[in-house]
Amino acid sequence: MGAVLQRDVVVVAASAGGIEALRTLLGNLPAGLRAAVLVVLHISPRAGSALPGILDRAGPLRSAAAQDGEPLLHGRVYVAPPDLHLLVDGENVRLSRGPRHNGHRPAADPLFLSAAAFAGPRTLAVMLSGTLDDGARGCAEVERRGGLVAVQDPEEAPFDGMPRAAVAATSRPMVSSVREIAQWIARECGGTASPPRETGETGETGETGVDRKLRHELDAFFSAGVPGPPPGRFSALTCPDCNGPLYEVASPPNGHYQCMVGHAWSMESMVDGQSEAVERAFWVAILRIEERLRLLTRMLGNAEERGQALVARRLRQQTERDRDALETLRHLQSRIGREAPAQVTHGDERR
Repeated sequence: MGAVLQRDVVVVAASAGGIEALRTLLGNLPAGLRAAVLVVLHISPRAGSALPGILDRAGPLRSAAAQDGEPLLHGRVYVAPPDLHLLVDGENVRLSRGPRHNGHRPAADPLFLSAAAFAGPRTLAVMLSGTLDDGARGCAEVERRGGLVAVQDPEEAPFDGMPRAAVAATSRPMVSSVREIAQWIARECGGTASPPRETGETGETGETGVDRKLRHELDAFFSAGVPGPPPGRFSALTCPDCNGPLYEVASPPNGHYQCMVGHAWSMESMVDGQSEAVERAFWVAILRIEERLRLLTRMLGNAEERGQALVARRLRQQTERDRDALETLRHLQSRIGREAPAQVTHGDERR
């Protein structure tokens, strides 16, 4: 009788409302967990280093900021540092300042995709509270390669965008409370250990088993070179991060957009990223018109002092037009919201 598959790579993602969920999850995992746990939380690039300490005090497993190149060990929690992607690279941890995904670094999708590529069916993916849909595509890839997915019950999550997106992207997720997910992890990681993999082994869990699209995307994190055009069709859209051309790449559940340098966006995160880009453009326009108004006001004063009536009248008219334009821009800017598309999508369900 063959050995039971050892599921020993647990990847966890959270965003808004996720710290308490992470504490609950780690607080309910056993001390002798036979798996490595890798955690991504959407945090500011300028955030401090408090998160590993918070998670270290949450339960019996040792939590620490991940270090590039360190081995994956059972009973350890590896926390993504600010402004660095956390990745699985064979039996080691990798950190990368590669392109942002869905507007984030660290992001859930790079971690989940790398775990799916290198650990395949050994992977357990866990999605906790957060907005929008980062990690949904990674969950689908983990499931496609034989891994399992667990999702915090959207009714329990303070922010249900990421959990709902993960449920929609997968076909058989385990949806439950965070405490029950911790028990599920302990059960799934209790199988008999598989024999060590040989260096030259190929197949679904090895690098040679990674399909072209996924390998191209991961190259942006593991290689210093520019990956080149993505394996998709030109979309006539531009990247909110770098303004480069975007290619539409077929991937579950709804495809994604990727630029030449590797920034990747789901449709939902693209809407949010474009909203931010539009808001920035509005503020630039408002600033320029305000500067122009100050200059016109100064010129109008000079013309009036010199008795230049015709010039003063022209400048006065231009000043009024610019004030009207400024008022219109400020009104439009106030109406450009960044409400998550998931909130709009699920709005009817909450009535």
